[in-house]
Amino acid sequence: MAKNESPHARHRQRLRNRFMEDGLQNFAEHEVLELMLFYCIPRHNTNPIAHALIDHFGSLSQVMTAPPTELQKVSGIGENAATFLALLNAFCRYYSSAKGKDPVILDSGAKCKNYFASRFFGARNETVQMVCLDAKGKLLCHKELGEGSVNSAAVPIRRIVEIALGVNASAVVLAHNHPSGLALPSPEDELTTRQLAVALSAVDITLADHIIVADGDPISMRLSGKYHPDDCRILI
Repeated sequence: MAKNESPHARHRQRLRNRFMEDGLQNFAEHEVLELMLFYCIPRHNTNPIAHALIDHFGSLSQVMTAPPTELQKVSGIGENAATFLALLNAFCRYYSSAKGKDPVILDSGAKCKNYFASRFFGARNETVQMVCLDAKGKLLCHKELGEGSVNSAAVPIRRIVEIALGVNASAVVLAHNHPSGLALPSPEDELTTRQLAVALSAVDITLADHIIVADGDPISMRLSGKYHPDDCRILI
């Protein structure tokens, strides 16, 4: 070992080599964290820190969605490391929204479910999103409408109509998440869906579907029989 070399340098290199050769598929959750922490904790053994994070939060996914203030309660995690982990979480969501240069076509309920499955990754609070589609199901825009429960007061129906008119949409798909882990539509979800459908119909725009996501598992209110748009010009 070189005179100024960290005592953990060779272990770090072995872990990097494993990743470069095989990716993360054979890594345990604590090893994934250990590897990531190399890049914000340069001269300490990150293995016990990674174990402490998993023990404290229960899983890698819970670590990645924890607020930075909570992360810093774990010994060895300072402000830089907490910010780095929060940045990774935000980057994953950003990448999911930005990837792909080809036009996005959402012309079926299944495609809408797949599209929104990763759009709520890391969201700790209930969040409302929408997409606008043209007559062939091509994505025209994707908007996040804010946080809060989906009910007649929280969903900005007028704003949704204005956004849809502004991009000359033929249809809208509404989506929100249930952080509780249960994707079943609530009575409030069903009421809001009907109210939004009526408002959009008044300007000749279809509410094609309402997607609810919990733990990455989406449910289509339309495909599950909870919502039936009068005019299904887009989704089949």
